[in-house]
Amino acid sequence: LAMMGMFALLRVGSSEQVLRRAGKLPAEILMCAIVLCIGPMVAIPRTSASTYEMAIAPNLSGVSPVVFSVAFFALILVLCLKESAVVDIVGKVLTPLLLVGLFAIIIKGIVPPLGEIADLPQISNVTVTGIKAGYQTMDALAALPFGIIILQSVTAKGYKQGKSQLRVVGGAALLAGVLAVYMGLAYLGATVSTQYTGSIGRAALIMAIVEALMGKTGVVIFGVVVGLACVTTAIALTSSAAAYFSELCRGKVSYKVFVAAICVFSAVVSNLGLDRIVAVAAPVLDVVYPPALMLICISLIMPKVHDFVSRGAVIGALLTSALCTLHTYGVSVPLVEALPLYDLGLSWVLPAVVFGLAAQLVTMLPSVRRREEPARRVGEKN
Repeated sequence: LAMMGMFALLRVGSSEQVLRRAGKLPAEILMCAIVLCIGPMVAIPRTSASTYEMAIAPNLSGVSPVVFSVAFFALILVLCLKESAVVDIVGKVLTPLLLVGLFAIIIKGIVPPLGEIADLPQISNVTVTGIKAGYQTMDALAALPFGIIILQSVTAKGYKQGKSQLRVVGGAALLAGVLAVYMGLAYLGATVSTQYTGSIGRAALIMAIVEALMGKTGVVIFGVVVGLACVTTAIALTSSAAAYFSELCRGKVSYKVFVAAICVFSAVVSNLGLDRIVAVAAPVLDVVYPPALMLICISLIMPKVHDFVSRGAVIGALLTSALCTLHTYGVSVPLVEALPLYDLGLSWVLPAVVFGLAAQLVTMLPSVRRREEPARRVGEKN
């Protein structure tokens, strides 16, 4: 899904071009929701909680989570206030160290593996679990506001044509994401699938894998890896969210004020703990993801379709995802269970298509065509 988001940006040129198909105000609301999700509401606090549970607690007993969260976000605040240095700090120092640590753990887990891969899955619905867990990464959502940075970097390296950009970005995503990091970590999990049940927590599972691979030394190394990953992520998310909201306010509230507010708010939320943050984020992401994915798919597959069609599809996806989320969390809406693909967690797909087709029929009405004709002529003249 994250790669789809990147390729959609390559196809249409910017995240604004992807989102504005829903209309100006809905696009701003959706972008605000995305930035809040990948920012102070979920992702930024989760960086601190993850660092504490995977790096500090296993290695330094007695450290208060409250004290740690204050120290963590004090560091993020200092780094983000040096706005011009953020990219250099992340790109030249922290990210290479992070990748070296990850590769060391993955290679150690491949030669030799920890155990045999289970023949049968331990969860009842692999697809739904995978989709919902994938939502939690928020990679596809992050591709919209952050993807333009990657495109600018590719252009600066001399790849200015669509095909060459697609080849470079696609190759980098395939090599770094699919073949190396994601597939490597997935393989590590698969090798212990006969040793643990699905009830084990996220942090406990990865720490158990690392300790089995590399002993106590590995736990320390992995703590450093997690710390680097979370610091780099927190820096990027905090600086980007602060810049976005400052621009949204047209500079009336400065970047530095937003950085400070985000750090304070995130420090408070991070003390909920990793699993509770994930649980709270789940219904929000279940609602936000489908309309965002629909806009990504439209931009990728049929970028020249009428905006009415995009808006119809988004409305269908949003309504269905909201009803399904209410049904999942205790508000009975039996109708949603009858929708196709409900068992796969994709019940919003058909309503989105139906609403989009209905909107396409609306664009064929003579009255709509007459209203659009003057605007089309002005566009051609320009």
